[in-house]
Amino acid sequence: MSQHEAPVDIDSYLHTYEQLHQAIEGLSEDQLRWKPSEKQWSVTEVLTHLADHNIVVSFRLREILSGSEVRLPAFGQDSWVAGQKANEGNASDVLGIFRSLLIYNSLTFRRLTAEDWNKTGVNFKGETVTLATIIKGFISHVHHHLGQIDRIKKAETKHVGLTE
Repeated sequence: MSQHEAPVDIDSYLHTYEQLHQAIEGLSEDQLRWKPSEKQWSVTEVLTHLADHNIVVSFRLREILSGSEVRLPAFGQDSWVAGQKANEGNASDVLGIFRSLLIYNSLTFRRLTAEDWNKTGVNFKGETVTLATIIKGFISHVHHHLGQIDRIKKAETKHVGLTE
């Protein structure tokens, strides 16, 4: 199956890196680590969450393709972000990992047949999902978080204006 026949737009999957990179372009480390509140994520934490999600999706992809019948893993996004002290990390390092996983997974995607894309697994909610659905969901999830990054940037700009 060629890329053009895949039920998932592989280029859109790969483009999520550029979209995230553009969303944070020009932000200082302080801006990347600024949090609207203690209970809300910084931009760096959002990026870390997306890298974590990409790791989980990578695992789910391989479980489905292997024919495994185990339930696909969930993850505790808040505890993962907090536990790894994500806000002390470097956003560009996180984006580099995110991009590497995109590329690695896309190499697999380009080898898949229509039958492969329709292989299924059972998610943590007990729902049967196809591989194609998981990847499309990941792309949508990144787009959701691009909106979150934009909201954080706007809140940070207002906060700075109030404190000056």
